[in-house]
Amino acid sequence: MPTPPTGDLFGGDLFGAATSGTQGTPRPGPGAPLAVRMRPATLDEVAGQSHLLVPGSPLRRLIEAGEPGASRAAPGSVILWGPPGTGKTTLAYLIATASGRRFVELSAVTAGVKDVRTVVEDARRRLATGGEETVLFIDEVHRFSKSQQDALLPSVENRWVTLVAATTENPSFSVNSPLLSRSLLLTLQPLDDDDVRALVRRAVADARGLDGLVELTDEAEGHLVRLAGGDARKALTVLEAAAGAALSDAPGGAPAVVDLDTVERAVDVAAVRYDRDGDQHYDVVSAFIKSMRGSDVDASLHYLARMIAAGEDPRFIARRIVIAAAEDVGMADPSALQTAVAAAQAVQLIGMPEGRIVLAEAVVHLATAPKSNAAYLGIDAALADVRAGRAGSVPPHLRDAHYPGAKQLGHGAGYRYAHDAPHAVAPQQYLPDSLDGARYYTPSDRGYERQVAERLARVREILDQRVR
Repeated sequence: MPTPPTGDLFGGDLFGAATSGTQGTPRPGPGAPLAVRMRPATLDEVAGQSHLLVPGSPLRRLIEAGEPGASRAAPGSVILWGPPGTGKTTLAYLIATASGRRFVELSAVTAGVKDVRTVVEDARRRLATGGEETVLFIDEVHRFSKSQQDALLPSVENRWVTLVAATTENPSFSVNSPLLSRSLLLTLQPLDDDDVRALVRRAVADARGLDGLVELTDEAEGHLVRLAGGDARKALTVLEAAAGAALSDAPGGAPAVVDLDTVERAVDVAAVRYDRDGDQHYDVVSAFIKSMRGSDVDASLHYLARMIAAGEDPRFIARRIVIAAAEDVGMADPSALQTAVAAAQAVQLIGMPEGRIVLAEAVVHLATAPKSNAAYLGIDAALADVRAGRAGSVPPHLRDAHYPGAKQLGHGAGYRYAHDAPHAVAPQQYLPDSLDGARYYTPSDRGYERQVAERLARVREILDQRVR
């Protein structure tokens, strides 16, 4: 059987020196990276993912399956889908540790079909001889080929192993349907700032971590949390690098202080002065929107970069781009909204850092597109009339005539079907009497809207030919 590989706190293969037994999970040695040493040993230490760990949830039942009195209806294999550093490997280790089950880890980057079959056969032999159950953790399962994933099917269906597979890519596209249908799909969310901050503070104080050997300033902590972007492993890796630098620089006997400068030097990333809860947040976002509206593509990309570097939620940025496409570009380039919506969906699918390319593409499209706020002004003008009570009754010929008795009320009488008219424009009254002749939409002479303006002028001319 392959020797169970080792892994870091939140995924990957950075375990370092460790020992392992036949049951449970590997135990990190003193030379292991900080992220590994700080791996949560209990459910109470897990940061975030509260939606997956509520009492009675499938994941909690799976972790507690081996405890006395636990339900025997625990789910079988699971696929954990989420961004890097959100706890996929941690949860896999807890599934094995809590019940004392044997733990075997394979990386889809290096393992082949032979490795999978070897682990499965060994697990079957152990079960047949009354041995312990096996938890098989496969990291980056999306990298397995179809044949490699197919090799897992019998063991998953017959529960020869409890498969815990982790992936950062949408399983609907990267995992075979048969394997997906035999597993419980659980989606992990990025950690929020408070979760990451709590992990960092625990690592500074805990005996498994830095054991109080360094002091972390508030500025350094804030920058470190922003750099992490919801990735716990990244936060602890940066902290370890900064702590090492502080300890090497500190005079003998003096406390080692990790300040902002130490963190910047450790990761070679300057702190971006951007407070997501303060004025700078709103100033940068405002400048970003106004730069796109003003067609300055270079300024638009600059403010986009500032938000990305500061760790702004890319979904927030994407939402602002969608709004700008509708409000500022509008019908001058209708494809801008398509680009913006596609960018928002793509960022959700692939995450960061690759999402920055998608966001940049959308920003360039919007900044360089012709601009029109005519649709925006039009709906606001129509809303103003409605809210002021200028609504009026729907003209009788436009009312619903399908229910019994409607025709006796004159509903639908005289309605002209537009497709039967020349140019598919039937000259008849559409607005209520009190608003007849109102104009809400005035297209600009820019971009595609110039064509809209020409067509609309002809359409309105036809509509005005009706008998009033």
